[in-house]
Order: sequence, then structure tokens, then C-alpha cells
Amino acid sequence: MVGMTASTGRRVLLAAPRGYCAGVDRAVIAVEKALEQYGAPIYVRHEIVHNKYVVQTLEKKGAIFVEQTAEVPEGSIVMFSAHGVAPVVHEEAAQGKLATIDATCPLVTKVHKEAVRFAQDDFDILLIGHEGHEEVIGTSGEAPDHITLVDGPEDVANVEVRDPSKVVWLSQTTLSVDETMETVDALKEKFPQLIAPPSDDICYATQNRQLAVKQMGADSDLVIVVGSRNSSNSKRLVEVAKLAGAREAYLVDFADEIDEAWLEGVTTVGVTSGASVPEVLVEQVLEFLSMRGFEDVELVKAAEESITFSLPKELRRDLRAEAAELVAERTAEKQPEGTAEK
Repeated sequence: MVGMTASTGRRVLLAAPRGYCAGVDRAVIAVEKALEQYGAPIYVRHEIVHNKYVVQTLEKKGAIFVEQTAEVPEGSIVMFSAHGVAPVVHEEAAQGKLATIDATCPLVTKVHKEAVRFAQDDFDILLIGHEGHEEVIGTSGEAPDHITLVDGPEDVANVEVRDPSKVVWLSQTTLSVDETMETVDALKEKFPQLIAPPSDDICYATQNRQLAVKQMGADSDLVIVVGSRNSSNSKRLVEVAKLAGAREAYLVDFADEIDEAWLEGVTTVGVTSGASVPEVLVEQVLEFLSMRGFEDVELVKAAEESITFSLPKELRRDLRAEAAELVAERTAEKQPEGTAEK
């Protein structure tokens, strides 16, 4: 660790951990492996992860990102993003004769399974999350008749349940820990018998990145969070930085989005990145700051991370052959009875 420079007194506090979590790493590698094994194109339903640079890089390699399963041509391979999808999407893929690769983060899958189990036990499930987020849509689709979305503490007043003695809360994995617990407290006040999920739904990586920002926020005049605007966990880091005491905090995709006016009167800049951000983008921000006198970099370490996830099992199969077989089956089904293929 290097101390502050005597000449400028300017420094960077670099958060650790930051950047890719295990689920994102798994999803991005899955797309790359699929392209290597099966060749382009590989279709991906929604952005594989919420990061502009990652999506653009994979597009150059042959990935095609679509919003709806119906956009994928029959007999193709489609991958589901790290955010997870509802059961109806798997049904759509089967109807479209598509071979599928499920790159859903295992921690999101855990929440899906919790939703199914509590719905089977006839609980009302209060899902804390942001309306319209892909992860929330996917989880809600597991038990739509049992799940009510609660989008923050201010939404609690509108929540109604069938039986206050059979209510459980679950959450989107990328939320602010503090805001989620504020929502949980408000729900408990309204429903005293509310039960918690068997294990924490907010993922370890989201919590660790928020913890690092809390530790450096009070000592930072400015915090720069590298991440895309549609990344929930990246946006939460900006909020956490401000609550921790940073004078200002901004979200940028790339170093060239930094406004030099932000650096006026600043001696300490905190830098971190969301869980879907490759390290190369952080390095570019550090280089940008170094060229403006912020050469001293001090690591702020909040936790160790060693978790890894195995790649989707579908990558061990010949999916092109499977897709061709599905199309052949449909062709055979369409042939009139008593006719033979010539």
C-alpha cells in the first residue's frame, strides 16, 4: 500500500472486492464457450449481464441479443441470461424448437426454488425488488398467483395478504442491503408473523461490494462507480457511497464519461465497479485519474471472495445436433398421414 504523494496530496481509494462476481463470470464464459463449441450465432435472451462493454464485446464475437424468445429462429441455440427467466420462457423455447443453455446465476436459482416451495405451501410471498427488472420478472413467474412485488418501504402500505400468519419475504439479489432491511422492518410492523427466507437472498458479491464502498465512502470527496445504468447493483453502489458520507458519487460506463469538473477541489477519489464490470474498465478509470494527478492508489479491502460456479451443464452436449433433431421432429409432425418423405 502506497501513501499519499507529497506533491499533490491526491489519492485514489480502490475498493476490494469489486467487479465480476462468480455468477457474472460464469455467464460470460458460458457465452464464449458456446461460441467456441457451436459457432456463431448464439442467441441470448436479454443482455447476458447488465454491462454495455460486455454485451458489445460478445456481439463482436457472434452473440445476438434479443428481447423475446420468438425472435430466435427455429433450430437455433438460445441462452438465458444470468438474471433468470420464468417457466413460461422455457415453454416458449420448447415450442420454438430451440436448444437452450441456462446461464441463470445459481444464487438467483436459489430464490426461484424458494418461491416455488413457499407457493406449494400456500404462503403469500412478498418479493422485495424493483418493478420491471429481469430478475424480478423471472422470480415472479415461478408463482404469479402467490407473489406480490414490494418496491421499497413506501410500497408496504399497499400490500394485502390472504392470511397474515402465512407470509414470507424474498428479495431480488442485487438490492441495497440497508434499503431491503428497511422494507423488511416496515413489513414486519404490518405483518408481525412475517417469516424470512431460510438464507440471505441478497448475494454475497452485492453485500461485499456495498461493504467496501461504506468503508471508503466517508473518506472520499468523490466516488466513481464503474457500471451501466441498467445495472441494479451498480446503481445501488452510488446510493451507498452517498449515504456513507461521500460528497458526491457518479456512475460511468467508461473513463471518458468522467467530467473533469467533478475533480475540482477533490483530494480523494473512491473507485469501485459493479458485479458485471470487467477489470479493464476500472484500469482505464485509474489511468484517467493518474494523468490528472491521482497517482497514489490505496486498496480498501472489505472481504475475500473465493466462490466459483461450474458452467451450465448444457455446454457438455451437442446442442446443434439437438436443435436439428427438434426441427426434424416438427417437420415429421407436419407431414400428412400416409405420406413418405421423398
